[in-house]
Amino acid sequence: MTPSIEYAQLSPMLIVFGAGVVGILVEAFAPRRVRLTAHAVLSFAAVIAALVALVVVSHHTGAHTAVAGSVAVDGLAAAVEGVLLVSALPALALMVRRDAGLTHTETVPLTLFALGGMMAFTSAEDLLTLFVALEVFSLPLYLMCAVAVRRKDLSREAALKYFLLGAFSSAILLFGVALRFGATGSTALTAPSTDHLLGGGGLALIGVGLLFKVGAVPFHSWVPDVYQGAPTPVTAFMASATKTAAFGALLRVTLVAATDVRSDWRPVIAVVAVLTLAVGSIAAVTQSDVKRLLAYSAIAHTGFLLIAVFAGSSRGVGATCFYLAAYSLSTIGAFAVASVVRDHTGEVGDLARWAGLGRRRPLLAGAMSLFLLAFAGIPLTSGFVAKFGVFAAAAQQGGVWLVVIGVLASAVAAVFYIRVIVTMYFAQPPEFEPDAVGIGWWAGSAIAIGAVSVVALGIFPQPLIDLFTGLSMVGR
Repeated sequence: MTPSIEYAQLSPMLIVFGAGVVGILVEAFAPRRVRLTAHAVLSFAAVIAALVALVVVSHHTGAHTAVAGSVAVDGLAAAVEGVLLVSALPALALMVRRDAGLTHTETVPLTLFALGGMMAFTSAEDLLTLFVALEVFSLPLYLMCAVAVRRKDLSREAALKYFLLGAFSSAILLFGVALRFGATGSTALTAPSTDHLLGGGGLALIGVGLLFKVGAVPFHSWVPDVYQGAPTPVTAFMASATKTAAFGALLRVTLVAATDVRSDWRPVIAVVAVLTLAVGSIAAVTQSDVKRLLAYSAIAHTGFLLIAVFAGSSRGVGATCFYLAAYSLSTIGAFAVASVVRDHTGEVGDLARWAGLGRRRPLLAGAMSLFLLAFAGIPLTSGFVAKFGVFAAAAQQGGVWLVVIGVLASAVAAVFYIRVIVTMYFAQPPEFEPDAVGIGWWAGSAIAIGAVSVVALGIFPQPLIDLFTGLSMVGR
């Protein structure tokens, strides 16, 4: 039987992939002087068109599968893909800057390929589709990490570490797929397991691959080095989009494929969440580099998101999607600020040299302070609403003890966030002060989008909460 391919229902990701192909042709044939402009127009048009197509598809179809059951078209896929597309806009804005710190303009089409792979990854209803989508979005990221103009050795080291560890995690995930196939006789997520030991072992290995992508402890070792070494626009995209896509897939696997071992995976997720919160929050306190500090902050946020996954409920799914939306936009804004604090040698990552930024550039320091307060979960910011939703979902499912640990971790995390604010406003400026030069329209727009999202989702979160409430999911 020949499978049918529902092109219209796959149109959001097909638009992104098609734009990536056209972008490669632009890179090959367009004159150098017009490439960046062409990439900017093409990439933004593609992302906006994909958003429109996603809205149309999600409003005219119910939860079902496409392409012979290998791709899910449901509420979870639409929500996560929407977060990916919206967060891609400010990330792309950072990449198309003339002073983005990238050696090659093909970074933009590579970003589109990675984005399309992430959209397929989060909607995969088949384990082979899951693995192929994982490779489709991972391979461009490995390349993008190595294209920094300055600190080339550090950039290449980061790319090599990410590639090697990513290859190991992909192999482990693929081995898990093989074991799961042996237990179910099928690669479908919904296939029931006939062997508890084999099926559970397969899901455990698949979970290792997914936990590596979200940067959970003990699979987090790549995060600080890669975040610090990669070009800042690439880091911003990875920090937001990769985490979003990986958590979308993790939700689908745990709630659809792991129903036969539900009593086993929830305690494991809880333990990983506690370890991730502890390592991310405590290690960040000792960091003196801004990008490494944000990297350990990302690890800590992974722990908060795992608390929502632990809930294993519809409320937990909605809380995860809201958290991803709030975190993605604010973290891109934070990295955008980091990309424009520079001196004659390039970006200034040493936190001590950010002293006095609040007096020299009050708007820039104010935006960074707003992002840090959101990360800390201060009321009237998007971070507070996101954490409250995660804690409420976990408490409803018997995870009160996990909520207590999460609150304590938030208190520890507030220490290093406030330390950055104190440095910017109250510390003695260094003898040679960096300056925020050449902010430009692109970086300014990314910072503005992040700042507006922090305030809007902190004061008026209900429309987005309602949108993510009761998301449909194929096979559940």
